[in-house]
Amino acid sequence: MITEDLNLFLSNLNVFYRKLQNYHWNVKGEDFFIVHAKLEELYDDINEQIDEIAEHILIIDGQPLGTMSDYLEIAQIQEAQNEKIFSNKIFENILKDYNILIENATKVKEDADNEKKCATSALMDEYLLDFKKKVWMIRQMLMK
Repeated sequence: MITEDLNLFLSNLNVFYRKLQNYHWNVKGEDFFIVHAKLEELYDDINEQIDEIAEHILIIDGQPLGTMSDYLEIAQIQEAQNEKIFSNKIFENILKDYNILIENATKVKEDADNEKKCATSALMDEYLLDFKKKVWMIRQMLMK
């Protein structure tokens, strides 16, 4: 069901948002200033997407999940630890998380296409383009 798929997506976005913010606070190393700023940019983007997905669930007459316990119960993305961490490890971790979000958005899009929910499908197209571009950029940065 699309609402369940969207709530899974919403849950993963919320945990990812917290994870990015945790990394923003705990990044260490020579590239601190650059990575600190980039992580803020990433979590600001995710925050907007959280609101958009929750409102989309309401638009299609669903009920978005709204508590951290709800999110943590079903999310596939794992929280970050409260510890200092170097940027290469951060980006390896968030690369995996973006791939989970791509899988979520793809599933929602497929279900929306099957149910002829064009607005939901189009919204997922936007997310897929955004996430795939970020994955490409992170991969380029991680190349040695």
